[in-house]
Amino acid sequence: QVQLVESGGGSVQTGGSLRLSCAASGYRYNSACMAWFRQAPGNGREGVATIYIGRSGSYYDDSVKGRFNIARDDAKNTVYLQMNSLKPEDTAMYYCAATSYLSPFAPRLTAIQALGAERFDYWGQGTQVTVSS
Repeated sequence: QVQLVESGGGSVQTGGSLRLSCAASGYRYNSACMAWFRQAPGNGREGVATIYIGRSGSYYDDSVKGRFNIARDDAKNTVYLQMNSLKPEDTAMYYCAATSYLSPFAPRLTAIQALGAERFDYWGQGTQVTVSS
């Protein structure tokens, strides 16, 4: 059974930083994608950043490019989201997500596909990030 457990959320002031972690258990795919999504009250779930497992490549939503960085530690089966220069509009519940197996021989995902919730099969419970002005 796949479990994704997020941690690292909290409250910071504008311009601050946080690092989110997503620890995956029971997740054995060596070719897949993992991602971070967020959802603010009254809004839909939006893709923030996605990273390949088993091949290089990552994707970012335009709103976080240059401020956020997604990284993975394969030995720990953990994906991170380093968030810098945080803004009040970054306030949301942040969710970790993972796909099932993706063939390494398949064409790379487009940015729209990689940041689309429908592509992902497994979800964590979320961690809250609040940025105050």
